[in-house]
Formats: sequence, C-alpha cells, structure tokens
Amino acid sequence: MSGLAGTPPTDGLAVLEQRRSTAETFGIPLAVLAELTHRCPLQCPYCSNPIELDRGGTELTTAEWKKVLSELAEIGVLQIHFSGGEPTARKDLVELVQHASDVGLYSNLITSAVLLTREKLSALADAGLCHVQISFQGNEPSVADRVAGLKNAHEKKIEVARWTRELELPLTVNAVMHRQNLHQLSDIIQMAVDLDADRLEVANVQYYGWALKNRAALMPTLEQIEETSRVVEEAAVRLKGTLAIDYVVPDYYALRPKKCMGGWGRQFFNISPAGKILPCHAAESLNGLEFESVRSNHSIAWIWQNSEALNLYRGTGWMKEPCKSCEFREIDLGGCRCQAFALAGDAAATDPACTLSPIHAKIFKQAEREAAAADNRFLYRNFAGGTPETEGEHGA
Repeated sequence: MSGLAGTPPTDGLAVLEQRRSTAETFGIPLAVLAELTHRCPLQCPYCSNPIELDRGGTELTTAEWKKVLSELAEIGVLQIHFSGGEPTARKDLVELVQHASDVGLYSNLITSAVLLTREKLSALADAGLCHVQISFQGNEPSVADRVAGLKNAHEKKIEVARWTRELELPLTVNAVMHRQNLHQLSDIIQMAVDLDADRLEVANVQYYGWALKNRAALMPTLEQIEETSRVVEEAAVRLKGTLAIDYVVPDYYALRPKKCMGGWGRQFFNISPAGKILPCHAAESLNGLEFESVRSNHSIAWIWQNSEALNLYRGTGWMKEPCKSCEFREIDLGGCRCQAFALAGDAAATDPACTLSPIHAKIFKQAEREAAAADNRFLYRNFAGGTPETEGEHGA
C-alpha cells in the first residue's frame, strides 16, 4: 500500500514533511467523508451529490475502500464519516465499519435510515460504529415524505432513531430546512429532544448542484429566516446541556460569506464513490478541474499535498479584487467557490453571498422574488435525470 514507511520521498507520508504547497500549513484533516455510493431510495430536491452521479459499476470495491481506510488511519485521520447517497445501500457496510474500527478510526454513519433494520443497525454497532446521523425532512409525514419523495420514510426514520438510542449509540438529527418546512422548526427541535438526540443540525439548503434546480421551490422568505434565527437562539439557551444545536444563516440572506468547509483544501476532503478526492461535496460542479483518484499511483497524502485542483484555491494567493485586499480574507477565505461558479460563472469570483460582490444585491432580490412567488413544485432527484412532482404521486 502506498503511504507506508519506506516509500520514496516523492510519495507517501514523507510528502507531508515537504514544503511544496500551502497544504503543509494545515496537515492532513482529522476527519474525512467517505461517499460510499450515490445510490439512494430518497429523491430529495436539494440533494448535495453532483449532477452527474457515479453509477454502481464505478464504485470503489470493498478491498479498495478497506485500503483507503487503512491509509487514512496511517496518515493521521481520526474520524471517518460514511455517507452517500445512502451508505446502507452497500452490502459491505458492516465489513467496512469493522475495518475502520480495526485500524482505529472513529466511525459515523450519515444515513436516511430508511433501508436499515434493527438487526443491521445492531450488527453495525457490534462492528464498532461510534455515531449515527439521521436526516429528517420535517417532523410529520405529510411534509417529510413529500420532500423525500418516498412514502412512509418519516415513520421509518423515527423508528431507526429510537433503535439507535436503544443500542446506546450517540444520535445527531440533521434537519435540512427550506421554505416548505421552516414552519415546523420548533416541532423539529422538540422531536430531536424526544428522540434523545445529542445534536441537532439546522442545515439550511445550499443552492448549488441539484438544489439550484429547485431554488424557487425551496428559497425561504427573509421573514422566515429572521424567525428561524430567533427560534434557534431561544432553543439553544433553553436546551443548553440537553441538545447542542448547529445553525448557519442561508448564504442568499447573508452579508458576508461563511468559511466554506473551513476553506478550500484546508480542513476537509471527501472521497467520491469512484474514489476522487474532493475539497467539498459540490466541487465536481466546477468545469475544467481534474480531481485525483485513490486509484491513481499516488497516495492520499501525496494527492492532498500536491494535487493541482486541491491547491488551486487554497489560502488567499488566488484571490482577485475586492477579495485580495479585503480585511476579512483570512477569516472567510473567500467563501464558497462552487457558489461563485454557479452564480457568477467564475470560481475565482467574489462569493455572491458577500456584499462586496457586484451581483450580491441581484441574488438577494432574486431570492426575495422566488420566495414570494411560492412555486412549491419539486424536481425530484434520481438516476433517471429528475422527475417533476405530480400531485399525489410522492410522499404521504
């Protein structure tokens, strides 16, 4: 395996001691997202997977994933987050969790939960699974199942969440929020408490990839965001010590961009089902970038350190004005490159979430118009290229 002691200094662990890029400033991330598959029984209109999904035949094999996990542990990664698509669609998930445990990785399962049985979850716990994160689309079936595009999904999620706590596994509730479910936020917070969750992620939809196709159906109103902020702030105080709540204001209503993923190629990478090492979920939406694969002749450490794509927007040296001379450039690191590309047509442009962007006011007004128009029809996500919502066809 590459990345072990004895490899030449042009590859493997030794590359972390070389000063070839800004990556040496940060070292290998402590946590990595492993997207095991893009297959998923849900059809969420805000799916964060790329527009072009990896087909099952291109996925890394069990042996390839186990090699990756061993290498990650060897180079200092501490946590592995098994995600997708839906990771439980992989028949080898228990084996992969067991291997992660064997090599000393803390493992987290990020799941829609709808394919899990109690026996499978118990087997995952026995294999060493450390944490479960379940996505919820609402707090009751009529809304949640419609968003997911799958009947009885919400009921199954509740059941699996209860099994998770019965098996004494820590639980995070991930609630993806948008115009059509933000009115349920108070009830979702209470649902997380009732499920004995440790953490709640109030995850506002990010508008790139598939979510951009559904922006008009998902964009919240400014009044909703103001109310959401109030509800979260009140709950965070009231539930301190009971439920930790993470919350970020949607970019379209922000004044300054967030430090996306901790900065491009700085604190995070994920591995696609086909083995590409990416700085974020949506990076493949940037046309013209070639991302190295774990199937190449290079180790993961070498790719992190030397990959042209991962170095392209690291640090601040790539910035143009007004970012180049902005006093906040070392704080937000330019914001989101995928959003800049999607909205401004240039990945090196100022993130439109920033007031210094020449199109900031335009996207703010566009968000207001789309939210007010209240076009609630979804284009569901699937391998068929998307299915327009038909009344009565999806959900409860």
